[in-house]
Amino acid sequence: MSEMSVEELKARLDKKDGLVLVDVREQDEAALCSIPGAKLIPLGELGNRFGELDPKAEIAVHCRSGGRSARAVAFLKSKGYSKAVNVAGGILAWAEKIDPSMPTY
Repeated sequence: MSEMSVEELKARLDKKDGLVLVDVREQDEAALCSIPGAKLIPLGELGNRFGELDPKAEIAVHCRSGGRSARAVAFLKSKGYSKAVNVAGGILAWAEKIDPSMPTY
């Protein structure tokens, strides 16, 4: 599984180099806390909505802790999205290491 740490994600987002961040949590989870700039596509909708993403783009996928996003990355890779990576630890790791002011659940 291709993975990226939250520190690597933060550096990439700060550079604004075209990395696409996808949040596969549910709408109610995203309403509690989110990483700025993330595109919300709940895991249950990914099968119908993956076409919204550019298969040539570098895509980082996150969820709460990494399990759903790992499944999402495996799915995307099976559809030809070879540059999709999982954000290790998900938004919980982001809150712990990048933004401690972020609420967690």
